[in-house]
Amino acid sequence: MDTRRLDLNLLATLEALLEEQNVTKAAARLHLSQPAVSAQLSRLRDLFDDPLLIPARRGMIPTAKALELSSPLRLALNQVRDTLATHQQFDPAQANLTVVLACTDYFQAVAGLSIIKELRLKAPGLRIGLRNLEPARLEAQMARGEVDLALMTPAEAPPALRNRHLYDEAYVLVGRRDHPHLVDGMTIEDYVNLEHVVVSLNGGEFLTPIDQVLETLGQARKVVLSAASFLLIPEIVAQSDLVALAPRRLVAGRTDIRVVAAPFETAGFSVGMVWHERNHGHGAHRWIREMIGRILAN
Repeated sequence: MDTRRLDLNLLATLEALLEEQNVTKAAARLHLSQPAVSAQLSRLRDLFDDPLLIPARRGMIPTAKALELSSPLRLALNQVRDTLATHQQFDPAQANLTVVLACTDYFQAVAGLSIIKELRLKAPGLRIGLRNLEPARLEAQMARGEVDLALMTPAEAPPALRNRHLYDEAYVLVGRRDHPHLVDGMTIEDYVNLEHVVVSLNGGEFLTPIDQVLETLGQARKVVLSAASFLLIPEIVAQSDLVALAPRRLVAGRTDIRVVAAPFETAGFSVGMVWHERNHGHGAHRWIREMIGRILAN
């Protein structure tokens, strides 16, 4: 038999025909027309090189080949059904699997701990791997199963991947709690007279899109430190007179940091989940995505 021509729907039709031994009854059971089932029976006869069912006075009778196929066919289809039912009825309390999340240090800082705690609470058998996000390699990593889910700006994700928007992040101006010059209602002149720390993911760069905005306003700020990660920003500003524009969620709840609005409009960024088609319909992965969506919506 050429298995490349095999269609699972044909096997389901064969099962119904063997049990009903009547094309009309099998068609009603499968919610198909009688001609459609007759056409599928013709394909099955061709595939197995056997009549399979022979017309009789009342309905049809199975051939020896059909009787030989009946038991293993029922067993195989039941295994498929059980697998699908288990897959669709995912029970997190009984789950035993590993999921790998790729994200930047920002996402690890603002969401990593809450995601891990909540997922592990609901699914104690779940293992979670966190790895650094590599946008250029993400699609290949997901296709190979090395990464299951990414937390990132959806617009930066490869177009072939699925994505879901979670929330919009905004930048705020932060400094130490008792900073003498960090106050609400600051002017741009007040802002540029402060000493600033910026984040350069590529390392060592002192100009950012904010500086381009300031240039259009005829202003320039004094950047004295370029940090390699957003994770360093809260500690740096909390223990110095430096200030920084930082994502709001990164400094939420910090009592040693003052947060004020920047004296000009700053573009924020969107946060979302990104995943591969290979995981889209998987019950466990659907549950994980829904859980993360609820956690980060708060």
